Amino acid sequence: MAVDSIKGSLREKGVRLTRQRQILLELIDQTGQHLDAERLFQLAKEKDPKLNRVTVYRTLKMLKAGGMVDELDLMHHEGDQHYYETRLKQEHAHVICLRCGKVEEFFGEPLQRLRKQIESHFGFQILLARTEVGGYCAHCQSLRALELERARQHGIPDAPPVGGAPPAPGAPHRPRAKRTA
Repeated sequence: MAVDSIKGSLREKGVRLTRQRQILLELIDQTGQHLDAERLFQLAKEKDPKLNRVTVYRTLKMLKAGGMVDELDLMHHEGDQHYYETRLKQEHAHVICLRCGKVEEFFGEPLQRLRKQIESHFGFQILLARTEVGGYCAHCQSLRALELERARQHGIPDAPPVGGAPPAPGAPHRPRAKRTA
């Protein structure tokens, strides 16, 4: 479990693991979600109403500086928020739907092969790798295909063909509001 390892690292560095820090660490590790600071604060406040935002930000800063948590941007799907997860022993890729924001984690041999290939090709020693893949989940692909087909049926000339190009990086990824006649 990552939390036990992090607790040991904190003790080695002489950092006191307060009850509030422990709550935050366990939430980051055990919710199964990628939490931003505000969501982390909301969940932690449910467990300890005395906890404040400053504690959340200071704890995140300390855990990041100590290499115990990773800060992710997850393709900036929700804007400029950053998300946090405990450092896992096994590297993984984040697969993000650019429409609904669903995040999946991919673990597997292909990532290890890519790492070795990069190290070999460039003579580079990789210490840290973060991989993010953006696209559309199966559900959003279906919705997108229906929307594009409806747009073409209504004579919208610039409707790209089904499977057309995704939005440009940084472009909003929310579906447009439907117009009423």
